[in-house]
Amino acid sequence: MGTEAKLNAELRTETGKGVARKLRQAGKLPAVLYGAGKDAQPLTLDGHDTHLLFQAIAVENTIIQLQLDGEGAPVPTLVREVQAHPFRPEILHVDFLRVEKGVEVELTVPFVLEGTPKGVREDGGVLDQLVHELPVRCIPSAIPEKLSLDVSEMAIGDSKQLDSLEVPEGVTVTLDTNITLCAVHAPRVAEDAEISDEAEAPALIGDEADQADASEGDEG
Repeated sequence: MGTEAKLNAELRTETGKGVARKLRQAGKLPAVLYGAGKDAQPLTLDGHDTHLLFQAIAVENTIIQLQLDGEGAPVPTLVREVQAHPFRPEILHVDFLRVEKGVEVELTVPFVLEGTPKGVREDGGVLDQLVHELPVRCIPSAIPEKLSLDVSEMAIGDSKQLDSLEVPEGVTVTLDTNITLCAVHAPRVAEDAEISDEAEAPALIGDEADQADASEGDEG
């Protein structure tokens, strides 16, 4: 199962751009909680606490227990959208989705490669990872922290498709099974060296070019 975290939130009744701007000026964040057939509920978060939490977790697949002010048990949620400032490291708004026990959700999880391919270790090949996260569907209790693939036996020219990935029971990856996840390519040292030699060869101009042409004519 994926990790869980906790975050405090306050219920609010006022909405609108002006309210959101005042909240951010006061170090707070506007947010909304929706899903599970219930009306959307505007919330207020502590900006500092939210920023620290989001830096420490994988936001896409972490169950966040929202402790609503004045409420009893925390509400299990997933972050559905984080609106960020276009050029400052600043969160502007967060959307949370209520998750229900036994009801499937769709989210993304990190995809990692484990081991060093044989083609890299022994033949100097290059491992190319084409996919870094995977969209999945599962119930909240089955959310994986990550999906991984052992690539230690891959040789140069080998590739791995999605159908070679072992997925935990109850988890469905919502991509075509033929998609390529990674591949091992031959080293490009020789090709790069040839290109470099050509680039370093001096160009002949003027009298030097004429003399070279004349020399080639004499040799013929």
